[in-house]
Amino acid sequence: MRIACERLVTRDEVLDHALIDLDGDGRVIAVESDRPGARADHVLALAIPGLANTHSHAFHRLLRGRTHAGGGDFWRWRDTMYRVAGSLDPDRMRAVATAVYSEMVAAGYTAVGEFHYLHHRPGGLPYPDHAMEIALAEAAAEAGIRLTLLDAAYLRAGFGKAPEGAQLRFSDGTAERWLERWHRLRGALASSHPEVTLGAALHSVRAVAPEDLGLAVGGLPADAPLHVHLSEQPAENADCVAATGMTPTVLLDLTGALSARTTVVHATHLTDADIARLGAARVSVSMCPTTEADLGDGLGHAAELHEAGARLTIGSDQNVVIDPFDEVRRLEGGARLASGRRGVLPLGTLWDAATTAGHTSLRPGARTGIEVGEQLDLVALAPRSARLAGVRPHELLGAAAADDAVASIVRGRYQDSSALRTRAWDAFEEASHGE
Repeated sequence: MRIACERLVTRDEVLDHALIDLDGDGRVIAVESDRPGARADHVLALAIPGLANTHSHAFHRLLRGRTHAGGGDFWRWRDTMYRVAGSLDPDRMRAVATAVYSEMVAAGYTAVGEFHYLHHRPGGLPYPDHAMEIALAEAAAEAGIRLTLLDAAYLRAGFGKAPEGAQLRFSDGTAERWLERWHRLRGALASSHPEVTLGAALHSVRAVAPEDLGLAVGGLPADAPLHVHLSEQPAENADCVAATGMTPTVLLDLTGALSARTTVVHATHLTDADIARLGAARVSVSMCPTTEADLGDGLGHAAELHEAGARLTIGSDQNVVIDPFDEVRRLEGGARLASGRRGVLPLGTLWDAATTAGHTSLRPGARTGIEVGEQLDLVALAPRSARLAGVRPHELLGAAAADDAVASIVRGRYQDSSALRTRAWDAFEEASHGE
C-alpha cells in the first residue's frame, strides 16, 4: 500500500508531498518527500503521527453527562462509578469499550493503555477464560486501536480495609493470586490476541498493602509496562502517611515500583521531595487534564516534573472527553495557571507527551514515529478547518480539536473518522440498552 501526504508534520520536521510505501503488514518500506502527484492508495492533505492515550477506564464512559447534578467531590463521584461497575458483564464491557475505542481512533489516538480492574463477577467469583479481559481485546480489534491492557492489582479498600461491595469484583484476594492470574492471562492473550501488549498496574497504595507492593512488582517480567495511580487526592496522601510514615511516592520507591518502565498517573498532590524522587527514577507521568478538571482533583506539577527528569504523557482517564488535542492544550494551560507564565512547556515536550513518550509508556523500548520497519500510525487532519487556518505546523497540537481528525491509519490500516463515529454511536447504544 502507498500513502501520500501533501504535508506531513512531525515533532522535528515538515515534509511536503511525502510518499510512504508499506508492506502487507502495514510496515514502512520507504519514506520519500517532494513527490507531488505520485499515485497512492490514500492521499492525506495534512497528517501527523498517531497519538498515544496512556490512561483509560473504558467503562467510565457510561458516566459522561450523568454526574454533574448535585455537586460533591471525587469520593461521591466514585460511589456513582461503583454502581456502574456493578452493572457490567463481558458483553456490555465489549460494547462500551468498542464505542470508546472507536471514538478514540476517530479523534486521533492510535494507541491506548486500558487501566483495567473489573476482573470478576459481582461478588468476586472469576469469569471463565478471562472473559472481561478478552472482551477488551476484542473491542480494540474491532475499533482498530493498539491496546496495552494494564491488568491491575486491587486487593483492598484502603489501609487496613478489606474490599467490599463493588470492589469485590476487582480483587484477586492476594498478590500471589493476582500474579498467577496475570501470567495465565499473558498466555491466553498470546494465543488469541497476540497484537495486545499485556502490562500491569498497581491500582494505588491504598489498594495494595505495603508488604504486597514489592511482591507484585518482583513477580512481573522486567519488560512489562507498570502503571499506578499516584497522589490523585490529598486524602490518599494523608492516609498513607498515617499508616506508613511515608508519602505514596516514597513508599512506591522503597518497594521497587518506580523505574523507567513505570508510569505514575495524575501525580497531582506531591511534595518537592516527591517530584525529585520521581524525576530521578525517570518515570513517565500520565496527566489527564480533562478528567482532573472534571473531578476537581487540582492542578498538577507538569513543569516541575518535566524539569526533574520525568517524561510527560497524556490520558483520557474517565473518557468524559475524548480529545487528545484538548488534553495537550490543558497540559500547557494548567502549567500556565499554576505558574502565571505562558509557554511553560516547550513545544517539543508537548509533541513528545502526545507521541513518543506516550507510546513508550505503553510499550517500553518501542520505536515510534514514521520509521522504516515499523507499522505505520498516522492521523489525517482537515486541511481547511477554520480552527487550523493560519496555524504554524508545529503548533497544530495546541490548536486542533478531535473533530479535525478526518481519518486514522493504525498498523497500516486506514479508517475514516466519520465511519468510526457511527460505530461508536451504535456500540454505545448497545452498551446502554435497557437503562
